[in-house]
Amino acid sequence: MPDSSDPPPDPSEPMPRASDPASDPSDPSPESLDQRLAAVARHPFRAKFHLRGRERATAELSGPSALRWHAYDLIAKRLAPAEPYKDGKQTPYRGHPVFVAQHATATCCRTCLRRWHGIPKGRELSRAERAYVVDVICRWIEREVAGARTRPGP
Repeated sequence: MPDSSDPPPDPSEPMPRASDPASDPSDPSPESLDQRLAAVARHPFRAKFHLRGRERATAELSGPSALRWHAYDLIAKRLAPAEPYKDGKQTPYRGHPVFVAQHATATCCRTCLRRWHGIPKGRELSRAERAYVVDVICRWIEREVAGARTRPGP
């Protein structure tokens, strides 16, 4: 969800375009997803999101397959339609690891999808685009859970 602390990406820093391997929905390799996540994480607003407390516990206890299913379901209902209900305000900041991941990965609304991932607004997401968004979200959660095991504290 864009807000006043979420300006467009720095124009001096080249952002991968939809045609670049880092955002190619047909190449959901961990390496290409990691490149995209690294680019998004350089933005201060996006970098402040981490799994903590209940969201972290949910991610650890649910496991990757359950979270992937939740992500597909949430994306289908809240992001995939051509004009999502309350677009730009449809993704809560807390309450589920997928919501936190959506803000961290700029997959929270159609404006962020267009700005950061090159996926246009005004049309329903294709099956490949939905899969790409879910892959980005799940990769971020996977990295957070793995990082949480190596980081001390809550």
